[in-house]
Parts: sequence; C-alpha cells; structure tokens
Amino acid sequence: MSRLHVVSGKGGTGKTTVAAALALALAAEGKRTLLVEVEGRQGIAQLFETESLPYEERKIAVAPGGGEVFALAIDAERALLDYLQMFYKLGTAGRALKKLGAIDFATTIAPGLRDVLLTGKTCEAVRRKDRGGRFVYDHVVMDAPPTGRITRFLNVNDEVAGLARVGPVHHQAQAVMQVLKSPQTAVHLVTLLEEMPVQETMDGIAELRTAGLPVGSVVINMVRPEILDSAAVEAAAGERREAVAEMLAYALERTAHGGIRRAGSAGQLVGPLLDEAREHTERLALERRGRSSLEGLGLPVHELQLLGEGVDLAGLYRMARELRRQGWSE
Repeated sequence: MSRLHVVSGKGGTGKTTVAAALALALAAEGKRTLLVEVEGRQGIAQLFETESLPYEERKIAVAPGGGEVFALAIDAERALLDYLQMFYKLGTAGRALKKLGAIDFATTIAPGLRDVLLTGKTCEAVRRKDRGGRFVYDHVVMDAPPTGRITRFLNVNDEVAGLARVGPVHHQAQAVMQVLKSPQTAVHLVTLLEEMPVQETMDGIAELRTAGLPVGSVVINMVRPEILDSAAVEAAAGERREAVAEMLAYALERTAHGGIRRAGSAGQLVGPLLDEAREHTERLALERRGRSSLEGLGLPVHELQLLGEGVDLAGLYRMARELRRQGWSE
C-alpha cells in the first residue's frame, strides 16, 4: 500500500480540496497523516479554517476513529537552510547567506534545486521513524503542482543532473527518487468531466508513465447529478421535441395558475425549459465520453459529487467519508 500520495490536477479541478479530504480519509481509525503543501498558497489552512501554516508540522484535524491529520507548508528557502545545516554544517553561515539573498539566487538560477528541496522534505517525512522503529506517519499526502508541471516536479533526478553529478545534491536527488519511483508512492490526478481537464489528465498520466513514476488513481471531482432519466433525455434531444413541447404547453394550460392561462404564456415557458433540457443532454453526452476515456486508462476511478453549498469543513469530512466508502481507507 502506498504511503506517499501525490495529488495533482489541472487548475480549478479542486486538487487541494481532494488532497485534504484524502488526508482525512487515510487518517481514520487511529492513523496519522501528514498533509504537505509545496506551492505556498496556504490553501490547506483555508480549508481547515485555521491560521496560516508555519514551516513546522502542526496538528490541524481529528479524523473519525481518533486519527490525526498534521499539516506542513514547505518553504524552499527554509528547506535549503536545513539542507545546508544537514550536509555542510553551516549553521550561522547559512543564515548569513539568507540575509545576503544568496538562497533566492541559488534557487532562481537552479529551479531544479527548489524541487529537490520540496520533494526531499516530503520524502524525509515518509521515511521518518520513531525510537521504536515505527513510521511517524502512516501516510503523507502532498498537495502537488498542477498536472502540466507534475512530471518535471517529481522527476528531480533528471532536473539536477546538470547541476551536480556527485556530492550531497546528487545523493539527495537519488534518495528522493528511490521513494518517488517505489511502490511507496502513488500519483493521483484530479479532474472534472470537461473536455480540457480530461485531456490534460490523460496527457499527464502518459507523461508520468513515460518517466517511470507510479500512477495511482483518477478522482473525478464535482460530479453533477443527472436530472433527467434516459427516456426524458431522448425526448428532449430527439425528433419528438415538437410533440413534447405541445404536450407540455397543453399540460401547463390545464394545470397552471389562472394568471398563466389568461396571459397565454404556457407556450413561452415550454421553449426555454426544453432548451435547458437539450443543454443538459449535451452535457451528459460530453461527460459520458469523458468518463469512458478515463475508465479506458486502466486505473481506479473515484467520483466525488458536487457540493452545491460549497466546500466548508463539514463538506470536507463528507468528501472523506465518500472516499472511504469507495475503498480508500488503508
């Protein structure tokens, strides 16, 4: 079973929300989960209605059954200071480099180094054990960069190859890749049943597979209910449209309030209703094609319903329960 869950997705698909819900689901029944943020947006703090996360692991939620969710916002600059202290014992000198702006300079001219620092800190949490030899966290969930950047972000070994072929940076990148390309890791992609997110998800999975990175599941988020049954869909979209319109107008005139009958507006109401029904059928057809394409990838596919009232803390727990119901509880 994977212990590092990397959650990515096209912008606007709700990947941060899904990552948070997954952390809650995996922490149930007494387990401990670490939820990691690497983009500096403080999206996790907003979802859990807490203050901005510092560069330290902090408990932010209790899962059903007594489990705990911790969160960490990784800052590349602070991670580099840790790195310099760990490998070069710089200490005060490292802090002086920060004041001189050398750290920003280093991560700007070598973007791959930033990714090594962010993924390295996450992988350290995956490997960390307590004095009894047990893992400190049962699972680590990363709210990762979007689909278009996820393969490059995770494939840090290639990114730093031009920076260092030997030494601590090289060894750190290799240690990170040992985790990221192992069965301990699964990269999950969040999508919507819309053309662009579905296509980007399929392209992202192809890139991940080419890079040898382990793909986990596809999560279809914000799934809207199907309002019409198949017979109604066929009637609204097919040749029977005019006959349906006449029947609806007649029914409205017979049953509607007297004001509608006097105004003779029943026919005017039917047209827009049928137009909406047709648009609904077109959307359903698009969603079914998208779902079929995603199912053809040969990966587990999970679905989360659209929360009409928006995602608050209660909604987050509802999403976690649904993920557990769909088997995502280990």
